[in-house]
Amino acid sequence: MAIDALPIHHNTTAPPPPPPPPTNVHQHHPFSLFTHFYWGKDAEILFSGWPGHNSAMYALALLFVFFSAVLVELFSNINVVRPGSKRVAAILFQMGIRAIRAGFAYLVMLSVISYNGGIFIAAVVGHAVGYVAFGSPVSIFRKGSANTGHSGALSVYENKSIGKKKKE
Repeated sequence: MAIDALPIHHNTTAPPPPPPPPTNVHQHHPFSLFTHFYWGKDAEILFSGWPGHNSAMYALALLFVFFSAVLVELFSNINVVRPGSKRVAAILFQMGIRAIRAGFAYLVMLSVISYNGGIFIAAVVGHAVGYVAFGSPVSIFRKGSANTGHSGALSVYENKSIGKKKKE
């Protein structure tokens, strides 16, 4: 029997009905569509609806971005591996520190692409403060700063020989 000889049913020539409209479509807020910097507290960073239109939440978002940028600079300049540690353990620990740093850096980057001017300024000032505190030669936390006279990265372990007089 040929295919042409099959009977045609009454509903094979009609187009299929349109699909029902989706019920859980994410609606973008007008302020999330900016592609240029704008000023104001109406922003949306990192999460849908946060900080929204609330001034207190916007201030919290500014602080979050500021301290995240400071943490990026801290993790960029920290050395917490004890001298004489096993090489594999030291590499794995430093890898973990770098991963945490990358996570905070991406959070700052995603916040800045909200194109809100206040968020951008909070990120830039946070990086600057973090650099001065943890990475610059004048940092009080950094070994090798102008205050200590010795070289090295920010470390939680002090060199025991610094400040001791040599025996003659």
